[in-house]
Amino acid sequence: MSDAYVLVLYYSRHGATRTLARHIARGIEESGVRALLRTVPPVSALCEAAAPAVPDEGAPYCTEQDLAQCSGLALGSPTRFGNMAAPMKYFIDSTSSLWLSGALIDKPACVFSSSASMHGGQETTLLSMMLPLLHHGCVLAGLPYSESGLNETQGGGTPYGATHVAGSDGKRAVDDTELALCLAQGRRLGKLAKTLAPRT
Repeated sequence: MSDAYVLVLYYSRHGATRTLARHIARGIEESGVRALLRTVPPVSALCEAAAPAVPDEGAPYCTEQDLAQCSGLALGSPTRFGNMAAPMKYFIDSTSSLWLSGALIDKPACVFSSSASMHGGQETTLLSMMLPLLHHGCVLAGLPYSESGLNETQGGGTPYGATHVAGSDGKRAVDDTELALCLAQGRRLGKLAKTLAPRT
């Protein structure tokens, strides 16, 4: 798996989901697999609005090739009324050709999210991201309760995937428990990517 990578694909409006993505990427790399951070462009109701070809800051935009060639996938989005954000949904809706080719079948995947409040729809957002991954044939990996942080968290963290409570102003930092769960999720995904890699 020397040239293999796990794709960490996220959308972040205010930076909290991007922070989670970076910690999950750290966990992936701790497992001995390269992590590739990518994001998706925003969407606009204005027909003349267009995103730059390269974002002004943060990770580059994801290409279909990035997704097709990954050995595993971590998918992250902020919570929007208990659902993934529109830019991530828009991107996923454009992956029909990968579904037709079966490019993601048997690849391990996980999901992560951030919301303003403890009960702001984190778990339903995670489930909303799992559905297209199941249609793509991915092998979903959650966070097992062997991770003690799931029982100790006062912020984010669910068995469905790592989460963060950013606060109403979006400024609450990722706490130690949320960080530990992100790292654990990344390590688990990296390990599964190595285990499920096709033998050549």
